[in-house]
Amino acid sequence: MLAALELDGNPASIHRAGRAARQMLEQARSAIAARAGADAADLVFCSGGTEANAWAVAGLSPGRRVLIGATEHDAIRAAAPGAEILPVHGDGGADLDALEHILRAGPPALVCLMLANNETGVLHPVAAAAALCRAHGARLHVDAVQGFGRMIVDRAALGADTLAVSAHKMGGPKGVGALVLAPGLHLPPLIAGGGQERGRRGGTPPLPAIAGFAAAAALEYPGELAALRDRLEQSAVQLGAIVCGGGPETPRLANTTCLALPGVRAETQVIALDLAGIAVSAGSACSSGRVTESHVLAAMGLGALAGCAIRVSLPWNAQGEDIDAFLAAYAAMARRLAA
Repeated sequence: MLAALELDGNPASIHRAGRAARQMLEQARSAIAARAGADAADLVFCSGGTEANAWAVAGLSPGRRVLIGATEHDAIRAAAPGAEILPVHGDGGADLDALEHILRAGPPALVCLMLANNETGVLHPVAAAAALCRAHGARLHVDAVQGFGRMIVDRAALGADTLAVSAHKMGGPKGVGALVLAPGLHLPPLIAGGGQERGRRGGTPPLPAIAGFAAAAALEYPGELAALRDRLEQSAVQLGAIVCGGGPETPRLANTTCLALPGVRAETQVIALDLAGIAVSAGSACSSGRVTESHVLAAMGLGALAGCAIRVSLPWNAQGEDIDAFLAAYAAMARRLAA
């Protein structure tokens, strides 16, 4: 990122400084696209996952009914008001039988189904959903922000028409992301401008942030997080917690868990842990400082537990001592607050 800040040129300029900036931009594009299983020409930079999701919905939905998963991120929910809702099973995974029934029952649809849930870490059966979409003439958009950099992501293997990714979830800077398109797919630009990104997204690209995105994309996948998460969950359950979302047989992200402490409101837990130096969230971390009951857990049928759950995410560089610190703070909180 520092090297990019030292470049004065605009990547759209044809002079020497501009060409140097353009070279860095395209090298970054190739690196990030490779991580997404895509060609560089099919990756369009934007301001983050929210913009990528909004663009995909706006570009793919004309002439189609829109169907979104019940546990989708608010970025999708806001981009598709009035959409039909695809229910989930109690473990948080998408109900494919319901998806097939809904697709059979009406005209072609745009289906929005996230790869990994941002609150529970549960992985949806995206490839199977894509096969159903193809069979019924539907388009599929996948919000892969939560999973990108934490698991193997391949647009073609998933069968997605469009795929939203972002830098900050994988250790990169905030405020930069991309939409990955199926080869040959053209979407009208959401933000028009001076022809940047091959006319697909206007605005001078934030080269330092994009360079940081590419650097994060070069990192190895975290290898020990699942074991750390499992130890955290097992100890938290002994302290009275309930793990929400998934189970031993449910595919999940290695770094994410959702813990409910019956009788203790989520916001109380967030504040108590924060005072102990532990940063967690209730629901999405993108809720502008608000703590509200999780629509994700409500859709899973968890009732009152939905208001008593926190999301615990392990960063890419988590160590055993971080788990120890969390569990010490969680034990103290549970002894003091749990019913």
